[in-house]
Amino acid sequence: MARHRCVVLMDWRAAQTRAGPRDRTYDGMTDEEVLAEFRAAGALLEGHFILSSGRRSANYLQCARVLMNAERAGKLARATVQKLPREVRQEIDLVVSPAMGGLIIGHEVGRALDKDAVFLERPEGVFELRRGFAITPGQKVLMVEDVVTTGLSSRQAIEAVEAEGGIVVAEVALVDRSAGEVDLGVPFYPLVSINFPVYEADAIPPELAAIPAIKPGSRK
Repeated sequence: MARHRCVVLMDWRAAQTRAGPRDRTYDGMTDEEVLAEFRAAGALLEGHFILSSGRRSANYLQCARVLMNAERAGKLARATVQKLPREVRQEIDLVVSPAMGGLIIGHEVGRALDKDAVFLERPEGVFELRRGFAITPGQKVLMVEDVVTTGLSSRQAIEAVEAEGGIVVAEVALVDRSAGEVDLGVPFYPLVSINFPVYEADAIPPELAAIPAIKPGSRK
């Protein structure tokens, strides 16, 4: 097991090198400061993980755990809001996030912006508004996610908002796992951008394949 852990840590260091300088400043919080919040919460996990996309990774950022402390969640939300250009912040009428992952950070971003925050659900596999939530046609919406990897979930959530007549002016997220490569069709402002190695299920390195795989996310 010690050998496997060594491999994972090597992957982590290599990923950070590819992602660029770790002390890059994001309006008051550096990459390292953001990741330190995950470490402090025990939310920067190492092992063999099945991502919501079906791909595999030796690293996983468990946003639900880092957000379980309200003070920390508020701090990260405020830092995330600060990533938005002033002109974008001034446009926002409503905050929308996809459940379950985006629910807590969406609520806290709404608090930081002093805007209402609602969430989308997909009880039948397609995002929709429930619980009496509604979007007024023409409302300017900020989409909020916890983690973006392939961007599929975000694009589907944006389409659901547009189907209700809302206009998504931007998206924010705590973590961009694509290291800046994802295209959501709207301006995207992640708090931190990283590039952990990700593998297709049939192309896993032997070191990773030797570790039992788990799926820590909310989607089965």
